[in-house]
Amino acid sequence: HVRLVESGGGLVQPGDSLTLSCAASGLTSGTYAMGWFRQAPEKRREFVGAITWSGGVTNYGDSVKGRFIITRDNAKKTMYLQMNSLSPEDTAGYYCVSSMKPIRLWEALEYDYWGQGTQVTVSS
Repeated sequence: HVRLVESGGGLVQPGDSLTLSCAASGLTSGTYAMGWFRQAPEKRREFVGAITWSGGVTNYGDSVKGRFIITRDNAKKTMYLQMNSLSPEDTAGYYCVSSMKPIRLWEALEYDYWGQGTQVTVSS
């Protein structure tokens, strides 16, 4: 079993940057990829991006391309989401996910594990 714990959420102003972290623990060896999804009230869950754990290949959702960057620290078993040029449209709960097998990274249902989420609010 794998446990994912997100941190770093909070209230920021439009244009600000914020970095989220996701720490993995448990049986993490063999992790294929980790990623982020987000969901705002009354909106559909949205793929933010993902990274393959061994090769570090990233994939991003269209709404965040060019603004968000995903990195990982293998030794710390931690993934990061650097979010730049934030706007109110980025307000959502952000969820960390991981998969132990090759999957379609943008498909939420194919991930094995989910974190509890961390709230990001962008408001002036």
